[in-house]
Amino acid sequence: MQAIAIISTKGGVGKTTLAANLGALMADAGLRVLLVDLDAQPTLSSYYELTHRAPGGIYELLAFNERDLACLVSRTVIDGLDIIVSNDTHRQLNMLLLNAPDGRLRLRNLLPAFREQYDLLLIDTQGARSVLLEMAVLASEQALSPVTPEILTARELRRGTLQLLADIAPFRHLGIPPPPLRLLMNRVPAVSANARMIQGALRLVFREEAGVEILAVEIPAIEAFPRAATQGLPAHRIEHRRPSGRIAPAALEIMRDLGAALCPQWRERLFAVTGKRERKLADAEHSRRNT
Repeated sequence: MQAIAIISTKGGVGKTTLAANLGALMADAGLRVLLVDLDAQPTLSSYYELTHRAPGGIYELLAFNERDLACLVSRTVIDGLDIIVSNDTHRQLNMLLLNAPDGRLRLRNLLPAFREQYDLLLIDTQGARSVLLEMAVLASEQALSPVTPEILTARELRRGTLQLLADIAPFRHLGIPPPPLRLLMNRVPAVSANARMIQGALRLVFREEAGVEILAVEIPAIEAFPRAATQGLPAHRIEHRRPSGRIAPAALEIMRDLGAALCPQWRERLFAVTGKRERKLADAEHSRRNT
């Protein structure tokens, strides 16, 4: 099982949208995917309709070390895409983990409970520095950070996210090195001299930063992603071919390229996803359940 933490110490950069769409694409490629919602604002937990709601969620997992998947794992309408919902309604987990001897390693220590059932774990995190965020990073093989082409986001990346990785570096003495950080340019405008200037500056600044890679894949500012979120669907299902007259690629092509960049071992599976076929199957299943 591969674990990817989607992180940023700045909110509003698109972590949840990225987790939902990447998870759905991987599931449509035939992989068994588990989303873990660590954000106290449970947006990911309500992104897709649930066909089964488990009695527990992230609170039971982290507060009580619950390992029973029947108690923890809810199922979404996307076949093969499950989720551990955010249910820390009183926001107690940060304090609990801060005072626990194994706080920053708790999720890492619990991962064996999921290894036989899932191929991929995607961890959505809150947009602020916290013990939960550090715990997510230490549990993952790679960290993915969406970066919008804005100067404040670029500054926060260095001040917050990179500092977080530096602060957890001593865990390497326990055999737990920080995962590689992959930066994803997100919501890139089609035409913006300022955005392109910031992109160029970021690539220059991090070109020789150890453990940091800026992905060649970019997510353009196209309306397919917010439209898909409104419909409770993954973007690759609603836009499987590029609209006429638009330069930016289709959402399907964007997400397949991103998935292949992060998980090259599944490239063939990802490029077998058509989007159109998966939408038809989902519509047929939706009609069957409502008749």
